[in-house]
Amino acid sequence: MADLVANSGTDATVDKTPRTERGRRTLRAILDAAAIEFGTRGFHDTSIVAITQRAGVALGSFYTYFDSKEALFQALVRDMSTQVGVVGATAIADAKDILDGERAVLAAFTAFAREHRELYRIIDEAEFVDPASYRAHYESAATRIGARLGDGVQRGELRADVGEIEAWAIMGMNVFLGLRYGVMTDDADLKAVADAANALLRRGLTR
Repeated sequence: MADLVANSGTDATVDKTPRTERGRRTLRAILDAAAIEFGTRGFHDTSIVAITQRAGVALGSFYTYFDSKEALFQALVRDMSTQVGVVGATAIADAKDILDGERAVLAAFTAFAREHRELYRIIDEAEFVDPASYRAHYESAATRIGARLGDGVQRGELRADVGEIEAWAIMGMNVFLGLRYGVMTDDADLKAVADAANALLRRGLTR
């Protein structure tokens, strides 16, 4: 995911993608530290110095990869979106059918949200700090779900009229179930949550 900072600065012709393993580790440390700082303090109360101190890197290293705090925040939102996509893609690898895949995605996402509670605050704040990244985060998630549903239609597993509306509805359900059972509580049975949500989908989307 280190290539997420390519061309993230004010000069779009400058490629700041790290070329070495050390550089990729440094970038990962900055992104991980930024997630904690932004997730704890919010964008406006977080400083670049606090991020670099938490990451254990020199201030100059920050400017090797980012031109500003805004550029880092934008890259972090993209990085988190990418991580969510990877979690989903991994979860569906062994799915028996399309909706079993959606069950696995929800269970995996809720577990991810429990482990990375800062996700919600950062994405919510992106609506005001970087609206384009905020919109892209949700549009890309809905597109992934829509593609999976389209496969289900083609396979005859889902109704022929299932499409974009259902994709956004599933995404919304996942977001709020992740918030309720991943972030707001530590002891929910995530498999039971995913199974209950999946039963709802099967009653509503199958032939």
